[in-house]
Amino acid sequence: MELLVYLLLILTSTVGLAFIIERGLALRRSKVFPPAVEAAVESCQSPEDVPMLRRVCEQHNSTMGRLLLLAADHLDWPKAETVNALQTRARHELVRLERGLVVLEIIVGIAPLLGLVGTILGMISVFSDVGKAGLNDAAKLAQGISLILRATLFGLMIAIPSLIFWSYYTKKVETIAVEMETICDEFVSRQYREEAPKA
Repeated sequence: MELLVYLLLILTSTVGLAFIIERGLALRRSKVFPPAVEAAVESCQSPEDVPMLRRVCEQHNSTMGRLLLLAADHLDWPKAETVNALQTRARHELVRLERGLVVLEIIVGIAPLLGLVGTILGMISVFSDVGKAGLNDAAKLAQGISLILRATLFGLMIAIPSLIFWSYYTKKVETIAVEMETICDEFVSRQYREEAPKA
């Protein structure tokens, strides 16, 4: 039974490490905001520049690129409807960016509990042996307790890095969301500014 707990701890640490690496690669700035897309949206000052932006976004598939393509495709809609479409798509993109973070959150919760289960099972085993053999060998008892506390230590060693990376990535997604909203707002405002005098 104790072996099963240790196997579960190893599996938990492997899954956690895989998601930490995967999210680290997926949330790189160059992956979410490719420099070419940033430069293209910055130079897109009028409707005549939109085809150029569309080409760049199609060449560099990214979160920001997909949002700008949606905005470019809906510029013939009223501004309010374009903004609503962008907000809906942005929510979907944020869900994609947050994928895997829930796994890290679960690992933060279960790793210490698995460690605790391992410790309790070990203590049951050690004290069962003590009950049968008596307290003749205190050194053996101390060694047994030392071994069983390792499960708790392993659980904490898995949970602490997972908590650090989960907090960091969650904050990073929030920052990305704010930046995407700013870029999209500026792009839409530039494209619709000519309509203001008519209104």
